[in-house]
Amino acid sequence: MNYVEVCFSPADYPLYREDFELVVVIDVLRATSAICTALENGVDRIKPVASVTEAQSWQAKGFIGAAERNGEIVEGFDLGNSPIAYIDRATELKGKTVVLTTTNGTKAIDIASEKNRVVIGALNNLNALCDWLVQQDENILILGSGWKDKFNLEDTICAGAIADQLIESGRFKADEDSTVAAKFIYRSARDNMFAFLRASSHRRRLRRLNLNEDVKYCLTPNNLSTIPILENGFLVRLEETTPKNAVERNSTMRSEG
Repeated sequence: MNYVEVCFSPADYPLYREDFELVVVIDVLRATSAICTALENGVDRIKPVASVTEAQSWQAKGFIGAAERNGEIVEGFDLGNSPIAYIDRATELKGKTVVLTTTNGTKAIDIASEKNRVVIGALNNLNALCDWLVQQDENILILGSGWKDKFNLEDTICAGAIADQLIESGRFKADEDSTVAAKFIYRSARDNMFAFLRASSHRRRLRRLNLNEDVKYCLTPNNLSTIPILENGFLVRLEETTPKNAVERNSTMRSEG
């Protein structure tokens, strides 16, 4: 039987990294919700980068630039990390490549990119993701992006929802208290996540920025079916690749690097 465990933030990742080759990165409010939404609504690929400077260099090459810091679009960029924006501009963005940097989510993706397989999770694609994960014969680490390396509630709830489904399948088990805690926080919140998160720190930040529509969307489970996977440094829809080939390509890239 394989393990599924929850890591609350990128700061804790070194404590978990050794035993996992499949990582699910979560940033519910809002990066991974936006990534899933963008790909489902026609964006071809997303290049996640950790810094604004790197995003600017890709933007200079002709890619559509998306950058967010502290909940707001960075000056000089077309987009931030609002999932609603990717719906509203679906026609314009169809078939395009977007370079994306965010306060927390793309940093977590960058940290996890050393692993053979990295997929993107959110409440939006919860059941589709869990159905796929249950079929994988690997130990799975669920990595919350947190807020500037600190614990946050929304990522923990989503991580707990994923862990709960995988454990209930009978194919996975968990040993870490972080996973037990995430599972029970999710079970406490699942009947009304919007109300449960009313006092959470990041929801309060987004409320001050008048982004409640984004929050409601991000806290709506199963309105998407796309599972983004990291392949050759780009996030693409899972159905466009095969896990075996993705592993082989990423391993080759690391050996060549």
